[in-house]
Amino acid sequence: MDKKVLVVMTNTDHYGDDGEKTGLWLAEATEFVDKVKRNGIGVDYVSPKGGQVPLDPRSMQKPYASKKDYAILNSLDFKNRAIKNSLKPADINPEEYFAIYYTGGHGVLWDFPKNRELIEIAQNIYNKDGYICSVCHGVVGLLNIKDRNENYLLDGRYITGFTDEEETLGGKKEKVPYSAEQEAKLRGAEFLKTLPYTPNAVKCGRLITGQNPMSGKAVARELIKDLKKRELYL
Repeated sequence: MDKKVLVVMTNTDHYGDDGEKTGLWLAEATEFVDKVKRNGIGVDYVSPKGGQVPLDPRSMQKPYASKKDYAILNSLDFKNRAIKNSLKPADINPEEYFAIYYTGGHGVLWDFPKNRELIEIAQNIYNKDGYICSVCHGVVGLLNIKDRNENYLLDGRYITGFTDEEETLGGKKEKVPYSAEQEAKLRGAEFLKTLPYTPNAVKCGRLITGQNPMSGKAVARELIKDLKKRELYL
């Protein structure tokens, strides 16, 4: 197939003024990428600044990272194109992609929502019958995307993302600058959630969102299912 999925990752490696390390949550990228590539879909990797993508140290530990996650991480393709040399937004031609997928990790809270270039790329993909997808904290990349009428894309849409309860259980509520769940609701989203830290993906038209780090594969599954239903690309 000609068109690909654009995977968006963070460049932020710490919690604001706090020195604790964060970054991409590994499985949120690897599980999604593994699923779509197994269905013949190509991927490219972009970050707000391009170049190096930091990894959240916790995401590298068991049980958060599996042998398959490590195998993908250590592959030359992922290591070179995702972790070491991600594209920058200026490198991207939206015409080459039928979907954009926002990964998470706490770093995205700082560098996703206000990145105008990424917003424009996502809007371009969506307005040409493409998909916007996210997982966990990656939902904040959708906060300021607007439709053709300049309304928030999330307004009145069923979505999910990392919940306030999961933030509390994860022990980082005091370190984050805002709540992903509450900011989505402020933009009119109908925020759906299931039990903490269990896989959950919500599809609303061409908007597909996953709740937590365990949901990347579920997002990919919903995307592939819809592509097959619409007889597109697969």
